Amino acid sequence: MFLVFDSGIGGLGVVAQLRALAPERPLTYLADNGFFPYGEKSDAVLVPRIVALLGNAIKVFKPQALVVACNTASTIALPSLRAAFSLPIIGCVPPIKPAAAASARKTIGVLATAATVRRPYLSDLIEKFAPDCSVLSLGTPTLAELAEQKFRGAVVDVGPAVAPLFAQAGGAAIDAIALGCTHYSFLVPEFSALYPGVAWFDPALPVARQTLKVTVDLPVDENMQAQTAYFTGECLSPALLAPYGFTRAETFQW
Repeated sequence: MFLVFDSGIGGLGVVAQLRALAPERPLTYLADNGFFPYGEKSDAVLVPRIVALLGNAIKVFKPQALVVACNTASTIALPSLRAAFSLPIIGCVPPIKPAAAASARKTIGVLATAATVRRPYLSDLIEKFAPDCSVLSLGTPTLAELAEQKFRGAVVDVGPAVAPLFAQAGGAAIDAIALGCTHYSFLVPEFSALYPGVAWFDPALPVARQTLKVTVDLPVDENMQAQTAYFTGECLSPALLAPYGFTRAETFQW
């Protein structure tokens, strides 16, 4: 069984890709929506919480692998998680490499949370995978919340949150954007409608593929029916979770 973790609904995009690629794999979902959003909180607050929360979840659920389907959590907590726990842990990497490869103008954008943008982790990815590109980044506090609202059925306007990326010097040349937050996967239709000439790169599929690559030798427990989504805050309705293969929603006490 895989445990997929996010601060809210963002990791459900990864779940959808895992279901499509490996429907035989049981999944449990854990959202720390009681502490959402992560992107504006300090590392000093987030790291111990994430390690403690996931430590409890690993004890309770005994997963074969942990998928940290949250860019903010991945950029700040992966080293601590891997030091503390011995199971395979797959993080979420902003798709800088495919965005850079696709850019004809060699000018790409990165949309992420403030926590992800400020981390050296992102700078290292840019240096490694986009050395020949001009890279413009924007840490926005609002898009993750808009994704949560859209998931629940609201009509959202992403324009004011995205416009500052293109307003930067050289921003008019951006032709590819790496989405550095899994929440943003749910807003790709809105992004594409506003900027139809830009290619938008979603992290969900690469994370799912990396998960299956890392866990290829793990057996499938066909007797384990792990199809429950857990929340540290308010539980989502079963109707919203059903398309992602979850039959129950429960509060995670830790």
